[in-house]
Amino acid sequence: MTRILPLALLALFPAAALADHPLTIENCGRTVTLAEPPANVVSIGQSTTEILYALGAEDRMAGTALWFNAVLPRHADADAGVPRIADNMPSFESVVNRRPGLVVTMFEWMIGAQGVVGRPEQFADLGIPVYVMPTDCAAKDNTVGADGTREADFDIETLYASVDQMARMMGLGDRGRALQADLRARQAAAVDRARGLDLPDASAVVWFSSAHLEVDPYVAGARGIPAWMLDQLGLRNVVQSDEEWPTVGWESIARADPSVIVIARMDRRRFPADDHEAKLDFLRSDPVTSRMTAVREDRIVILDAEAMHAGLRMFDGLEALTEAMAGLAP
Repeated sequence: MTRILPLALLALFPAAALADHPLTIENCGRTVTLAEPPANVVSIGQSTTEILYALGAEDRMAGTALWFNAVLPRHADADAGVPRIADNMPSFESVVNRRPGLVVTMFEWMIGAQGVVGRPEQFADLGIPVYVMPTDCAAKDNTVGADGTREADFDIETLYASVDQMARMMGLGDRGRALQADLRARQAAAVDRARGLDLPDASAVVWFSSAHLEVDPYVAGARGIPAWMLDQLGLRNVVQSDEEWPTVGWESIARADPSVIVIARMDRRRFPADDHEAKLDFLRSDPVTSRMTAVREDRIVILDAEAMHAGLRMFDGLEALTEAMAGLAP
C-alpha cells in the first residue's frame, strides 16, 4: 500500500530518513509505534536529552526536564533553543501541554507503573507514545528499592540499543550508527589504558548523594552502571548490594577501605550532599571517614553525576576514572 505523507513531513525529512517508518519497537514490556518521525519530542532526563542533541535533533524538541549537571558545552547552543520544562521532575500536565509526538525518558520511575510523572497508559490515552531507555528496565525490577534492583549486571549493549532506537525513531539511523561507533572506540581506548596500568587489587566506592550528611549515603550497587564502569577498568566495587543505589553505612565502607572514593558533582539540589564540596568536607572531618586511606591520601575522584548514569557522559566518566587510576600506579 502506498503511504501518503503530509507535505510538512516530506519537507522535514529526506526519503532515506523515512525508510524505517512506520516503526515498531519493543520497549520495556510495551510496544512503541511511530507512523513517522516525531516533529516534537519531550525528553525527561539528561541522558535522553544529550543523546538527542548528539544526533542533531534539537530542532524537533519541545522541552526537557530532569537535569543533574549543566549541559555539555558542545551542546550549549542546541540546548539554548529548547524550552526547559523543569530542572527536576516535571508534572504530567506540563509535559502534555507541550503537545509532544513522543516522550522519551531515561528512568522508568519517571514514566512507568509507578511513574512520578505519569504512567504510559495516561500518555497513551492522549495518543502520545512513550519510550524508556532499555538501560533502566532490562533485567531490572523498578518496583524494589528506591531506584530499583538489578537482576543481572548492567549490559552496555542496552545503551547502544538506546542510541540506535532513538536515532531510528527520529529518522536519523545513520547518525545513530556513527555515534555508536565513536562511543565504542572511546570505551575500548579507556579500557585498554586502564588494564595496562596493572592494578590487581584496586577497589572503589561510588557516593552519589545522601538524604542528610548524618545518615548512610546512597552508593553504587554491585550490578548498576558505576559498577560496570569500575569492572571495565579493573576496579573492584566494595559494595555488593543488587540495589541500584543502596544506602550503606560508613562504618562498613571504612572497613572495606577502598583504594579510591568516587563522588558525584551535580547542579541539582534535592539533598545537602548533592553539593560535592559538602561531601568533601564530610569525608575529611567525620571521625570514621577521615581515617580511610583514600581520604588521608587524597584519592578522591570527582565525577559529574550524569557520568554515573547510562548515557553519553558515561564515556567521559570512564576516561576520567582511567586518568585518576594512572595516579595509583606504582
